[in-house]
Amino acid sequence: MTEKNILAYFKSPEEAEGAARKLQALRVVDYSIDRFSRYGSGTMMEFAQDLELSHQSAGIMAKADPSNSGMSDGGQGGPTGRDILLTAVVDDHVHHQAMKIIEDAGGMI
Repeated sequence: MTEKNILAYFKSPEEAEGAARKLQALRVVDYSIDRFSRYGSGTMMEFAQDLELSHQSAGIMAKADPSNSGMSDGGQGGPTGRDILLTAVVDDHVHHQAMKIIEDAGGMI
């Protein structure tokens, strides 16, 4: 069977977990739920031309971002509030059903 990947963005982990439970009824091959940030988190990350920033530096950058000041519209596009990523692998024959389940659960594909 052929498999397809789905990346869906949610506003809360609970929304993503609800969608994942429904996807399990379709016998989802694999899935994961992760939170992401513009500036990353954890140990070390590469940013712009091999400049290494620690977790502490990433926190400082996030706090200095114009979208956090209240004095700006946040730049291009602005924040969507969707920082939870559901990644799912499903069989091709249930792909459209899986996408409908995710959208009905509040996910943005």
